[in-house]
Amino acid sequence: MAKNKKIKIKRALLSVSDKTGLVEFAKELKKLNIEIISTGGTEKLLRKNKIPVITAEEFTGSPEMMNGRVKTLVPKIHGAILSRRNQDKEEIKKHGIQEIDLVVVNLYPFEETIKKKNISIEEAIENIDIGGPTMLRSAAKNFFHVAVIASSSLYKNFISDLKSDSGKCSYEVRRKLSLKAFEHVANYDIAIANFLSSFDDQVPEKFFTSHKLKQELRYGENPHQSANFYINSGSNGAGITSAKQIQGKELSYNNIADTDAAIECVSNFEKPSCVIVKHANPCGVASGKTLLEAYENAFSCDETSAFGGIIALNKPLDKITAKKIIENQFVEVIAAPAINPAAKKVISTKKNVRLLLIKDLFYKPTGFKTLTMNQGILVQNVDDGVVTKKDLKVVTKKKPTSKQINDALFAWRVGKYVKSNAIVYAKNNMTLGIGAGQMSRIDSAQIAVNKAKKAGFNLKGATMASDAFFPFRDSIDEAAKNGIQCVIQPGGSIRDKEVIAAANEANMIMFFTNMRHFRH
Repeated sequence: MAKNKKIKIKRALLSVSDKTGLVEFAKELKKLNIEIISTGGTEKLLRKNKIPVITAEEFTGSPEMMNGRVKTLVPKIHGAILSRRNQDKEEIKKHGIQEIDLVVVNLYPFEETIKKKNISIEEAIENIDIGGPTMLRSAAKNFFHVAVIASSSLYKNFISDLKSDSGKCSYEVRRKLSLKAFEHVANYDIAIANFLSSFDDQVPEKFFTSHKLKQELRYGENPHQSANFYINSGSNGAGITSAKQIQGKELSYNNIADTDAAIECVSNFEKPSCVIVKHANPCGVASGKTLLEAYENAFSCDETSAFGGIIALNKPLDKITAKKIIENQFVEVIAAPAINPAAKKVISTKKNVRLLLIKDLFYKPTGFKTLTMNQGILVQNVDDGVVTKKDLKVVTKKKPTSKQINDALFAWRVGKYVKSNAIVYAKNNMTLGIGAGQMSRIDSAQIAVNKAKKAGFNLKGATMASDAFFPFRDSIDEAAKNGIQCVIQPGGSIRDKEVIAAANEANMIMFFTNMRHFRH
């Protein structure tokens, strides 16, 4: 089959669940003298709009059966779609088949159906399309001779192409449409397989994911790497994946990764709060009476690292806070759930700053986290573990005040989003020093102390949070030496007694959470 071969569209089969733009599309087909075959609700809608159609039953001579379950699964439909015009002529003539040149099908709304609360397996099964995917696959396989459309979003360009070439469709258009149809069916099958696997207690033998392109990126983590940004198919996104950019340069790979970390962290706080992230780690986090107070305290934690950072806010960005941000630092991204028009005007003076609206800041993370590796992936549930006041176990002689409990919980929330090994020093709803990503916990503890000292903070009376247990007492001794009076950690080390003894010697309070938050 020559790759420059065009086909004349003479006959089309239309059978769609999503009827967006269908009537206008069908009218354009009729203007091009294309015969239309249709089924069920599609046929009724077209007739209602006075568009002549032939029913599938009339076309095939076979009645619909089983309350519509079987209506297109017949040879006169699939023979008409799968016919190779250059070698099946005799069989087509023998069986009285009229060839179909265009198949327009989209599928029962399975993904929408299973989003319902308490969906039963019976209702879900009834929304699994069989005839639709079969017709799409048939037409997509036979794209040398047939055009296939699997989405209403493709109508406009397809009609434009037909009109520009007297009702003919090029090879290249058909090839691209075939790919889209196979992608559509593959995504549909993945949704079904994943739904059915949710009823099984066993680990699935195969793990399927499907994503749709949100944005082509200029490059990846480094300029020599290519990259694109995808979101989960069947989802409207959450956090960074649903954010709307209203100003600034195109988001980069690193911007997206860092902004995701910032949004995820700031969503944990109810009071006006600010998180500043650099290289996927929070470098300053604070809550305050106002957003301005929260930002200023977060910035003061590590002004050097905040340069070129990502700022996420959990309250609407106001003019005063916006002005302070622009005065204080160079910033790559500012993300907030709403942006005051006066604040937007202030940020617009720095046209390269990326300004994002977060649609659903306080979303509950669901699904899986994956980590790719050579020829494989690691899969785990998202870390949705939360520690509250009632979960805290005091393991030292000294008992905490309400303020120390609040400081401990604040530091713990921040520590969850710091790369392991993670140490966070905090007091009065703000971080004072953060140590991240070190091979030993004592190194993280010392880095956090150095950060606090550089910022001019006195650590006396502060709380230290650790994302995992202390393997030795050295980090406790380091904290005590610097005036730390409270420690929150998971516990579970074989040296817990030694670590608790170190805290008691220093007259410190120590909480166990019995929950670890490694983050790699």
